[in-house]
Amino acid sequence: MYLIKSPLLLKWYYPSLLWNKSRTEKVIYLTFDDGPIPNVTDFVLKTLKAFNAKATFFCIGDNIVKHPEVYAHVINDGHAVGNHTFNHLKGWKTDDETYIENTLMCQQLTRTNLFRPPYGRIKKSQVRRLKSLVLDRSESRLSTSSTGLQIVMWDVLSGDFDINLSPEKCYQNVINHTENGSIVVFHDSLKAFDRLEYTLPRALKYFSDKGFTFSSL
Repeated sequence: MYLIKSPLLLKWYYPSLLWNKSRTEKVIYLTFDDGPIPNVTDFVLKTLKAFNAKATFFCIGDNIVKHPEVYAHVINDGHAVGNHTFNHLKGWKTDDETYIENTLMCQQLTRTNLFRPPYGRIKKSQVRRLKSLVLDRSESRLSTSSTGLQIVMWDVLSGDFDINLSPEKCYQNVINHTENGSIVVFHDSLKAFDRLEYTLPRALKYFSDKGFTFSSL
């Protein structure tokens, strides 16, 4: 069970997390979790380039190690990257020390100030620890502050990871719920590819025709 649109109650419970950006501008923030993966991430990059769109890739550290050339492609195309832990850990089921250590392993590779918890599951104690980390400004390519990771959630979940969801329904999830300032989640993973391949180019065209632009975080 998952919700396409993040509920206000959840945003209230985690007020320090980033759920969406300004609602006053026609900008959409596309994000891609779980890569980099050969072919799938390459498809995403090619599709984004066709629409002059920038996005944010929340990368699993282990995948960066396995596919450095794909990760380099993401960077070279001018997209933002975020930390998604090294082994895609679920915060609710992981003790804090293990969770922080695993995140720091990924941080050594991404050098970013952006973090997204896998599954969107994170304890408040983990939030406090991550937001109090001291980042080395000289090594953090995207950071504007020397302290703390910005924890990024979303307000639209495409559902592309759901193998029981049709590609058309995935597309409808995105176009029916996305608005100004929305942070939208896709997955550049093999599991999601059937729905991603159908939805992403159609959603980009739909919103481009309506005058939206696509920016990285």
